[in-house]
Amino acid sequence: MAYTKINYATRDGVATIELNDPPANTYSYEMMREIDAAVLDARMDRAVSVIVMRGAGDKFFCAGANISMLKEADPEFKYYFCLHANETLNRLEHTPKLVIAALNGHTVGGGLEVAMAADLRIARKNAGKIGLPEVALGVLPGTGGTQRLARLVGKPRAIELMIAGRLMSFDEAHALGLVSEVWDEAALAGKSFADAVQDYARQFTPPHKASKAVGRIKRAVQSGLESGIGEGLALERELQQLLFESDDAREGIAANVEKRKPQFKGR
Repeated sequence: MAYTKINYATRDGVATIELNDPPANTYSYEMMREIDAAVLDARMDRAVSVIVMRGAGDKFFCAGANISMLKEADPEFKYYFCLHANETLNRLEHTPKLVIAALNGHTVGGGLEVAMAADLRIARKNAGKIGLPEVALGVLPGTGGTQRLARLVGKPRAIELMIAGRLMSFDEAHALGLVSEVWDEAALAGKSFADAVQDYARQFTPPHKASKAVGRIKRAVQSGLESGIGEGLALERELQQLLFESDDAREGIAANVEKRKPQFKGR
């Protein structure tokens, strides 16, 4: 499909989905449909090993759903809008390719809910605030926020953060385990945040990493933790068997025995 609310590009094994609706990159139903399509495009593209999500500009990753749109919508539309957003983020979360959210600015409300569907969240130091302030609107975080935040930081802390609606710095979020890393200017080493994230993402692509193993590690964790230990172990065994049949597993084992650096091909 033609993208108008997002920018989609692929380079060096990395697909970038950039939310682009100034000034705050808020999402509408139209944008969420484009995100959904882009996730499927990246999933089906064999040349893509990693997906990066970011916001256009340098002030907002995403400020959540477009409030003006929701104000005018009837309850039935709002329900199906939330249902589709849930389905889109579930699809992102369960795609067996690593997903990195590059938090280049404020990441609040539904924007944080989008970011929490990623596997890793990398933030630019002092670039903005992060949190779920929906309680101030008389509603709850309705795009997976109540479920994913509790899984990331634990139930008591998640409840406290959501009922207070408090916005935090990225450093505070990092201390809670909500953000994976916070990069300051020294970490960027003279690069733009976008370029630094691209370089970081590329390390998980061939020939540097066995991308199928990376993707299936992600799938084992994301799917396995939502089931019992027995089902999770069964899934782990099945995914391991698939990897044992791959060219990259043969290359990795051979390189280890021969004491050389493996050259993975993503096959």
